[in-house]
Amino acid sequence: MSSGLSTTDPFAPATLGPLTPRNRLIKCATFEGRTPDALVSDDLIEFHREVAAGGVGISTVAYCAVSPEGRTDRHQIYMRPEAADGLRRLTDAIHGEGALAAAQFGHAGPVANSISNRAAALGPGHIPAPMGMALTRRMDADSIATLTRQFADAARLAVDCGFDAIEIHCGHNYLLSSFLSPLLNHRRDEYGRTVEGRARLAREVIEAVRDAVGDQAAVWTKLSMFDGVGTPGVGKGGHPWSGLNVDQACETARLFEADGFLDAIEPTAGSSLLNPMYLFHGEAPRAEFAAAFHGVMRAGLKAAAPVFLKHYPYRDAYLLPLAQELRKSVSMPLILLGGITDRASMQTALDEGFDFVAMGRALLREPDLPLMIQNDPSTTSRCVHCNLCMPTIYSKTRCPIRDGEVPDPLSPADSSE
Repeated sequence: MSSGLSTTDPFAPATLGPLTPRNRLIKCATFEGRTPDALVSDDLIEFHREVAAGGVGISTVAYCAVSPEGRTDRHQIYMRPEAADGLRRLTDAIHGEGALAAAQFGHAGPVANSISNRAAALGPGHIPAPMGMALTRRMDADSIATLTRQFADAARLAVDCGFDAIEIHCGHNYLLSSFLSPLLNHRRDEYGRTVEGRARLAREVIEAVRDAVGDQAAVWTKLSMFDGVGTPGVGKGGHPWSGLNVDQACETARLFEADGFLDAIEPTAGSSLLNPMYLFHGEAPRAEFAAAFHGVMRAGLKAAAPVFLKHYPYRDAYLLPLAQELRKSVSMPLILLGGITDRASMQTALDEGFDFVAMGRALLREPDLPLMIQNDPSTTSRCVHCNLCMPTIYSKTRCPIRDGEVPDPLSPADSSE
Protein backbone atom coordinates (compact mmCIF):
# COMPACT_ATOMS: atom_id res chain seq x y z
CA MET A 1 0.00 0.00 0.00
CA SER A 2 2.20 2.78 -1.23
CA SER A 3 1.38 6.27 -0.09
CA GLY A 4 3.42 7.91 -2.84
CA LEU A 5 6.09 10.40 -1.87
CA SER A 6 6.39 10.37 1.92
CA THR A 7 7.11 13.39 4.04
CA THR A 8 7.55 11.21 7.12
CA ASP A 9 10.94 11.59 8.74
CA PRO A 10 12.23 8.29 10.18
CA PHE A 11 14.15 10.29 12.78
CA ALA A 12 11.20 12.34 14.03
CA PRO A 13 9.24 11.34 17.16
CA ALA A 14 6.39 8.92 16.49
CA THR A 15 3.44 7.36 18.31
CA LEU A 16 3.28 3.67 19.19
CA GLY A 17 0.30 2.96 21.42
CA PRO A 18 0.86 4.96 24.62
CA LEU A 19 4.49 5.70 23.70
CA THR A 20 6.24 8.48 21.80
CA PRO A 21 9.71 7.17 21.00
CA ARG A 22 12.21 9.72 19.71
CA ASN A 23 12.18 8.17 16.23
CA ARG A 24 10.81 5.29 14.20
CA LEU A 25 13.85 3.02 14.59
CA ILE A 26 13.65 -0.11 16.73
CA LYS A 27 16.52 -2.38 17.65
CA CYS A 28 14.83 -5.70 16.91
CA ALA A 29 14.92 -8.69 19.23
CA THR A 30 18.13 -10.66 18.68
CA PHE A 31 19.17 -13.08 21.41
CA GLU A 32 22.28 -11.55 22.94
CA GLY A 33 23.78 -14.63 24.62
CA ARG A 34 24.95 -12.52 27.57
CA THR A 35 23.00 -14.04 30.46
CA PRO A 36 25.12 -17.01 31.63
CA ASP A 37 23.20 -17.34 34.90
CA ALA A 38 19.76 -16.69 33.35
CA LEU A 39 19.97 -13.21 34.86
CA VAL A 40 20.88 -9.78 33.52
CA SER A 41 24.64 -9.30 33.36
CA ASP A 42 26.70 -6.10 33.20
CA ASP A 43 27.67 -7.23 29.71
CA LEU A 44 24.02 -7.31 28.62
CA ILE A 45 23.42 -3.86 30.11
CA GLU A 46 26.39 -2.40 28.26
CA PHE A 47 25.24 -4.04 25.00
CA HIS A 48 21.86 -2.30 25.16
CA ARG A 49 23.26 0.94 26.53
CA GLU A 50 25.56 1.16 23.52
CA VAL A 51 22.70 0.50 21.10
CA ALA A 52 20.51 3.08 22.84
CA ALA A 53 23.34 5.63 22.71
CA GLY A 54 23.65 4.85 19.00
CA GLY A 55 20.33 6.47 18.26
CA VAL A 56 17.47 3.95 18.09
CA GLY A 57 14.12 4.95 19.52
CA ILE A 58 13.48 1.57 21.17
CA SER A 59 15.89 -1.22 22.12
CA THR A 60 14.34 -4.68 22.40
CA VAL A 61 15.77 -7.14 24.95
CA ALA A 62 15.68 -10.75 23.86
CA TYR A 63 15.00 -13.41 24.71
CA CYS A 64 12.86 -13.15 27.86
CA ALA A 65 11.21 -16.52 28.40
CA VAL A 66 8.01 -16.67 30.41
CA SER A 67 8.96 -19.96 32.09
CA PRO A 68 12.07 -22.11 32.72
CA GLU A 69 11.10 -24.74 30.14
CA GLY A 70 10.37 -22.00 27.59
CA ARG A 71 14.05 -21.22 27.03
CA THR A 72 16.14 -22.41 24.12
CA ASP A 73 18.70 -23.27 26.81
CA ARG A 74 19.11 -22.78 30.54
CA HIS A 75 21.32 -19.69 30.18
CA GLN A 76 18.50 -17.49 28.94
CA ILE A 77 16.60 -15.13 31.18
CA TYR A 78 13.21 -16.24 32.34
CA MET A 79 10.89 -13.76 33.99
CA ARG A 80 10.84 -14.20 37.77
CA PRO A 81 11.30 -12.01 40.86
CA GLU A 82 15.03 -12.87 41.10
CA ALA A 83 15.56 -11.20 37.71
CA ALA A 84 13.91 -7.92 38.71
CA ASP A 85 16.92 -5.99 40.02
CA GLY A 86 18.95 -6.67 36.91
CA LEU A 87 16.05 -5.83 34.63
CA ARG A 88 15.63 -2.47 36.39
CA ARG A 89 19.30 -1.68 35.94
CA LEU A 90 18.95 -2.60 32.28
CA THR A 91 15.95 -0.37 31.59
CA ASP A 92 17.60 2.46 33.54
CA ALA A 93 20.65 2.23 31.28
CA ILE A 94 18.53 2.31 28.11
CA HIS A 95 16.46 5.23 29.39
CA GLY A 96 19.63 7.05 30.39
CA GLU A 97 20.61 7.21 26.70
CA GLY A 98 17.24 8.60 25.63
CA ALA A 99 15.71 5.40 24.22
CA LEU A 100 12.77 3.31 25.35
CA ALA A 101 13.05 -0.33 26.44
CA ALA A 102 11.06 -3.26 25.05
CA ALA A 103 11.11 -6.87 26.24
CA GLN A 104 10.49 -9.75 23.86
CA PHE A 105 8.40 -12.42 25.59
CA GLY A 106 8.08 -15.93 24.35
CA HIS A 107 8.10 -19.63 24.97
CA ALA A 108 10.45 -21.60 22.75
CA GLY A 109 8.16 -24.62 22.47
CA PRO A 110 9.69 -27.08 19.97
CA VAL A 111 12.81 -24.88 19.71
CA ALA A 112 13.51 -25.34 23.46
CA ASN A 113 16.41 -27.48 24.61
CA SER A 114 14.77 -29.87 27.06
CA ILE A 115 18.14 -31.42 27.99
CA SER A 116 19.63 -28.08 28.99
CA ASN A 117 16.40 -26.89 30.65
CA ARG A 118 15.85 -30.23 32.40
CA ALA A 119 12.18 -29.93 31.52
CA ALA A 120 10.04 -31.22 28.68
CA ALA A 121 9.52 -28.92 25.71
CA LEU A 122 5.90 -28.05 24.93
CA GLY A 123 4.01 -28.04 21.65
CA PRO A 124 0.57 -28.33 20.09
CA GLY A 125 1.20 -32.07 19.84
CA HIS A 126 4.05 -34.56 19.86
CA ILE A 127 6.44 -32.96 17.37
CA PRO A 128 10.25 -33.12 17.12
CA ALA A 129 12.26 -30.77 19.33
CA PRO A 130 15.74 -31.28 17.86
CA MET A 131 17.73 -29.29 20.44
CA GLY A 132 16.60 -31.69 23.15
CA MET A 133 16.54 -34.71 20.83
CA ALA A 134 13.00 -35.49 21.99
CA LEU A 135 9.36 -34.91 21.16
CA THR A 136 7.38 -32.06 22.64
CA ARG A 137 4.72 -32.68 25.27
CA ARG A 138 1.21 -31.97 23.98
CA MET A 139 -0.33 -29.06 25.83
CA ASP A 140 -3.61 -29.75 27.60
CA ALA A 141 -6.15 -27.31 29.02
CA ASP A 142 -4.25 -26.91 32.29
CA SER A 143 -0.90 -26.19 30.63
CA ILE A 144 -2.54 -23.71 28.25
CA ALA A 145 -4.09 -21.87 31.19
CA THR A 146 -0.72 -21.89 32.98
CA LEU A 147 1.06 -20.51 29.92
CA THR A 148 -1.43 -17.67 29.55
CA ARG A 149 -0.98 -16.75 33.21
CA GLN A 150 2.81 -16.89 32.83
CA PHE A 151 2.69 -14.39 29.97
CA ALA A 152 0.52 -12.05 32.03
CA ASP A 153 2.75 -12.36 35.11
CA ALA A 154 5.84 -11.69 32.99
CA ALA A 155 4.23 -8.61 31.48
CA ARG A 156 3.36 -7.21 34.89
CA LEU A 157 6.91 -7.80 36.12
CA ALA A 158 8.35 -6.13 33.03
CA VAL A 159 6.32 -2.98 33.53
CA ASP A 160 7.31 -2.91 37.20
CA CYS A 161 10.95 -3.12 36.07
CA GLY A 162 10.64 -0.12 33.77
CA PHE A 163 9.98 -1.66 30.37
CA ASP A 164 7.98 0.57 28.07
CA ALA A 165 6.89 -2.05 25.56
CA ILE A 166 6.35 -5.78 25.20
CA GLU A 167 6.84 -7.85 22.08
CA ILE A 168 5.00 -11.20 22.05
CA HIS A 169 6.88 -13.77 19.98
CA CYS A 170 4.50 -15.40 17.48
CA GLY A 171 7.19 -16.27 14.99
CA HIS A 172 9.82 -18.76 13.87
CA ASN A 173 7.92 -21.85 15.12
CA TYR A 174 8.43 -20.99 18.76
CA LEU A 175 5.46 -22.17 20.82
CA LEU A 176 2.76 -19.71 19.76
CA SER A 177 3.98 -19.89 16.18
CA SER A 178 3.94 -23.69 16.25
CA PHE A 179 0.24 -23.50 17.11
CA LEU A 180 -0.29 -21.20 14.10
CA SER A 181 1.44 -23.61 11.70
CA PRO A 182 -0.78 -26.14 9.88
CA LEU A 183 2.31 -28.30 9.44
CA LEU A 184 2.95 -28.55 13.19
CA ASN A 185 -0.53 -28.18 14.68
CA HIS A 186 -2.77 -31.16 13.96
CA ARG A 187 -5.08 -30.68 16.92
CA ARG A 188 -8.76 -31.41 16.45
CA ASP A 189 -9.98 -29.32 19.37
CA GLU A 190 -10.66 -25.59 19.64
CA TYR A 191 -6.91 -24.85 19.32
CA GLY A 192 -6.59 -26.45 15.89
CA ARG A 193 -8.37 -27.36 12.65
CA THR A 194 -8.78 -23.84 11.20
CA VAL A 195 -6.81 -20.61 11.06
CA GLU A 196 -9.06 -19.21 13.77
CA GLY A 197 -8.56 -22.28 15.94
CA ARG A 198 -4.79 -22.30 15.50
CA ALA A 199 -4.70 -18.59 16.38
CA ARG A 200 -6.73 -19.03 19.55
CA LEU A 201 -3.78 -19.55 21.92
CA ALA A 202 -1.92 -16.49 20.59
CA ARG A 203 -5.06 -14.38 20.90
CA GLU A 204 -5.63 -15.51 24.48
CA VAL A 205 -2.03 -14.72 25.37
CA ILE A 206 -2.19 -11.28 23.75
CA GLU A 207 -5.39 -10.45 25.61
CA ALA A 208 -3.88 -11.60 28.91
CA VAL A 209 -0.80 -9.43 28.37
CA ARG A 210 -2.91 -6.40 27.52
CA ASP A 211 -5.07 -6.95 30.59
CA ALA A 212 -1.92 -7.15 32.71
CA VAL A 213 -0.35 -3.90 31.47
CA GLY A 214 -3.31 -1.80 30.38
CA ASP A 215 -2.05 1.42 28.84
CA GLN A 216 1.23 1.36 30.79
CA ALA A 217 3.09 -0.26 27.90
CA ALA A 218 2.90 -0.68 24.17
CA VAL A 219 2.24 -4.25 23.04
CA TRP A 220 3.13 -5.65 19.65
CA THR A 221 3.67 -9.12 18.23
CA LYS A 222 6.30 -10.56 15.95
CA LEU A 223 4.18 -12.60 13.52
CA SER A 224 5.54 -15.04 10.96
CA MET A 225 4.19 -14.50 7.46
CA PHE A 226 5.78 -17.67 6.07
CA ASP A 227 7.63 -20.49 7.84
CA GLY A 228 9.94 -21.03 4.89
CA VAL A 229 8.39 -24.45 4.28
CA GLY A 230 6.32 -25.02 1.14
CA THR A 231 5.12 -22.00 -0.82
CA PRO A 232 4.71 -18.48 0.63
CA GLY A 233 1.22 -17.83 -0.76
CA VAL A 234 -0.34 -21.19 -1.62
CA GLY A 235 -3.74 -20.35 -0.17
CA LYS A 236 -6.07 -22.72 1.61
CA GLY A 237 -5.63 -25.45 -0.97
CA GLY A 238 -1.86 -25.63 -0.55
CA HIS A 239 0.39 -28.64 -0.32
CA PRO A 240 -0.15 -30.60 2.93
CA TRP A 241 3.54 -30.22 3.81
CA SER A 242 3.39 -26.44 3.73
CA GLY A 243 3.87 -24.47 6.91
CA LEU A 244 2.19 -21.17 7.67
CA ASN A 245 1.77 -19.11 4.51
CA VAL A 246 1.05 -15.46 3.87
CA ASP A 247 -2.68 -15.94 3.28
CA GLN A 248 -3.14 -17.66 6.63
CA ALA A 249 -0.92 -15.08 8.34
CA CYS A 250 -3.01 -12.23 6.96
CA GLU A 251 -6.16 -13.92 8.23
CA THR A 252 -4.54 -14.27 11.65
CA ALA A 253 -3.51 -10.60 11.61
CA ARG A 254 -7.08 -9.57 10.86
CA LEU A 255 -8.21 -11.53 13.91
CA PHE A 256 -5.57 -9.78 16.01
CA GLU A 257 -6.66 -6.39 14.71
CA ALA A 258 -10.34 -7.10 15.39
CA ASP A 259 -9.50 -8.08 18.98
CA GLY A 260 -7.97 -4.64 19.51
CA PHE A 261 -5.30 -5.60 22.06
CA LEU A 262 -2.19 -4.88 19.96
CA ASP A 263 -0.53 -1.59 19.10
CA ALA A 264 1.44 -2.99 16.15
CA ILE A 265 2.54 -6.12 14.29
CA GLU A 266 6.11 -6.86 13.19
CA PRO A 267 5.99 -9.23 10.19
CA THR A 268 8.75 -11.83 10.07
CA ALA A 269 9.47 -15.12 8.29
CA GLY A 270 11.43 -18.34 8.56
CA SER A 271 11.60 -21.01 11.22
CA SER A 272 14.24 -21.65 13.86
CA LEU A 273 13.00 -25.22 13.75
CA LEU A 274 12.88 -25.82 10.00
CA ASN A 275 14.41 -23.01 7.93
CA PRO A 276 16.24 -20.26 9.86
CA MET A 277 18.00 -18.69 6.88
CA TYR A 278 14.70 -17.55 5.37
CA LEU A 279 14.61 -14.94 8.13
CA PHE A 280 18.18 -13.76 7.68
CA HIS A 281 19.05 -14.02 3.97
CA GLY A 282 22.67 -13.72 2.91
CA GLU A 283 25.47 -16.20 3.44
CA ALA A 284 24.74 -19.45 5.33
CA PRO A 285 27.58 -20.03 7.86
CA ARG A 286 27.29 -23.81 7.87
CA ALA A 287 30.73 -24.75 9.17
CA GLU A 288 30.61 -22.11 11.89
CA PHE A 289 27.20 -23.25 13.07
CA ALA A 290 28.35 -26.86 13.34
CA ALA A 291 31.47 -25.78 15.23
CA ALA A 292 29.29 -24.11 17.87
CA PHE A 293 27.98 -27.53 18.97
CA HIS A 294 29.49 -30.76 20.23
CA GLY A 295 28.99 -34.47 19.74
CA VAL A 296 25.83 -35.68 18.05
CA MET A 297 24.50 -32.16 17.41
CA ARG A 298 27.70 -31.15 15.62
CA ALA A 299 27.62 -34.25 13.44
CA GLY A 300 23.94 -33.78 12.73
CA LEU A 301 24.37 -30.16 11.74
CA LYS A 302 27.26 -30.98 9.45
CA ALA A 303 25.15 -33.59 7.68
CA ALA A 304 21.96 -31.53 7.51
CA ALA A 305 23.50 -28.11 6.88
CA PRO A 306 22.87 -27.97 3.11
CA VAL A 307 19.16 -28.63 3.73
CA PHE A 308 18.69 -26.86 7.07
CA LEU A 309 20.83 -23.79 6.33
CA LYS A 310 19.80 -22.73 2.86
CA HIS A 311 21.15 -19.76 0.96
CA TYR A 312 18.84 -16.86 0.10
CA PRO A 313 20.39 -13.89 -1.70
CA TYR A 314 20.43 -10.71 0.34
CA ARG A 315 18.84 -7.48 -0.78
CA ASP A 316 17.76 -4.46 1.22
CA ALA A 317 14.23 -4.66 2.69
CA TYR A 318 14.04 -8.31 1.63
CA LEU A 319 10.92 -9.07 3.71
CA LEU A 320 9.00 -6.18 2.14
CA PRO A 321 7.13 -8.26 -0.49
CA LEU A 322 5.64 -10.54 2.18
CA ALA A 323 4.99 -7.66 4.55
CA GLN A 324 3.20 -5.70 1.83
CA GLU A 325 0.54 -8.42 1.76
CA LEU A 326 -0.05 -7.84 5.45
CA ARG A 327 -0.10 -4.08 4.85
CA LYS A 328 -2.98 -4.62 2.42
CA SER A 329 -4.87 -6.73 4.97
CA VAL A 330 -4.84 -4.60 8.12
CA SER A 331 -4.84 -0.90 8.91
CA MET A 332 -3.04 -1.08 12.27
CA PRO A 333 0.62 0.04 12.62
CA LEU A 334 3.26 -2.28 11.18
CA ILE A 335 7.01 -2.54 11.83
CA LEU A 336 9.14 -3.53 8.83
CA LEU A 337 11.97 -5.94 9.61
CA GLY A 338 14.63 -7.40 7.36
CA GLY A 339 17.42 -5.59 5.54
CA ILE A 340 16.94 -2.10 6.95
CA THR A 341 20.47 -0.74 6.73
CA ASP A 342 20.34 2.81 5.34
CA ARG A 343 18.21 5.90 4.89
CA ALA A 344 16.86 4.64 1.56
CA SER A 345 15.48 1.38 3.00
CA MET A 346 13.98 3.29 5.94
CA GLN A 347 12.27 5.69 3.57
CA THR A 348 11.03 2.87 1.35
CA ALA A 349 9.34 1.30 4.36
CA LEU A 350 7.61 4.55 5.29
CA ASP A 351 6.61 5.22 1.69
CA GLU A 352 5.00 1.77 1.57
CA GLY A 353 2.83 2.52 4.58
CA PHE A 354 4.90 1.01 7.39
CA ASP A 355 5.07 2.96 10.62
CA PHE A 356 8.39 1.80 12.13
CA VAL A 357 11.48 -0.09 11.00
CA ALA A 358 13.49 -2.68 12.92
CA MET A 359 17.26 -3.15 12.64
CA GLY A 360 19.30 -6.15 13.77
CA ARG A 361 22.58 -7.34 12.29
CA ALA A 362 23.59 -3.88 11.11
CA LEU A 363 23.56 -2.70 14.74
CA LEU A 364 25.85 -5.55 15.79
CA ARG A 365 28.34 -4.22 13.27
CA GLU A 366 27.75 -0.55 14.09
CA PRO A 367 25.63 0.25 17.15
CA ASP A 368 25.79 3.96 16.26
CA LEU A 369 24.59 3.46 12.67
CA PRO A 370 21.29 5.33 13.29
CA LEU A 371 23.12 8.45 14.46
CA MET A 372 25.52 8.24 11.52
CA ILE A 373 22.62 8.00 9.07
CA GLN A 374 20.79 10.84 10.78
CA ASN A 375 23.86 13.05 10.54
CA ASP A 376 24.72 11.96 7.00
CA PRO A 377 21.89 10.36 4.97
CA SER A 378 24.40 8.96 2.48
CA THR A 379 25.91 6.68 5.16
CA THR A 380 26.00 3.00 4.21
CA SER A 381 26.19 0.12 6.65
CA ARG A 382 29.38 -1.89 6.99
CA CYS A 383 27.39 -5.08 7.59
CA VAL A 384 28.23 -7.50 4.76
CA HIS A 385 25.45 -10.00 5.63
CA CYS A 386 27.95 -12.81 6.11
CA ASN A 387 25.80 -14.03 9.04
CA LEU A 388 28.85 -15.05 11.04
CA CYS A 389 27.09 -13.36 13.94
CA MET A 390 24.45 -16.10 13.98
CA PRO A 391 26.54 -18.92 15.53
CA THR A 392 27.83 -16.51 18.19
CA ILE A 393 24.47 -16.62 19.99
CA TYR A 394 25.77 -19.75 21.74
CA SER A 395 28.65 -17.83 23.32
CA LYS A 396 28.07 -14.07 23.14
CA THR A 397 26.20 -12.49 20.25
CA ARG A 398 28.56 -10.21 18.37
CA CYS A 399 29.87 -9.22 14.97
CA PRO A 400 33.09 -11.22 14.45
CA ILE A 401 34.26 -8.64 11.92
CA ARG A 402 33.83 -5.78 14.37
CA ASP A 403 35.65 -7.76 17.05
CA GLY A 404 38.56 -8.52 14.71
CA GLU A 405 37.97 -12.28 14.69
CA VAL A 406 37.73 -12.36 10.89
CA PRO A 407 39.04 -9.90 8.28
CA ASP A 408 36.81 -7.02 7.24
CA PRO A 409 36.15 -7.38 3.49
CA LEU A 410 35.35 -3.66 3.30
CA SER A 411 38.74 -2.61 4.64
CA PRO A 412 41.53 -1.80 2.17
CA ALA A 413 44.02 -4.63 1.79
CA ASP A 414 47.15 -4.26 3.89
CA SER A 415 49.81 -3.12 1.44
CA SER A 416 52.67 -3.01 3.95
CA GLU A 417 55.66 -5.15 3.29
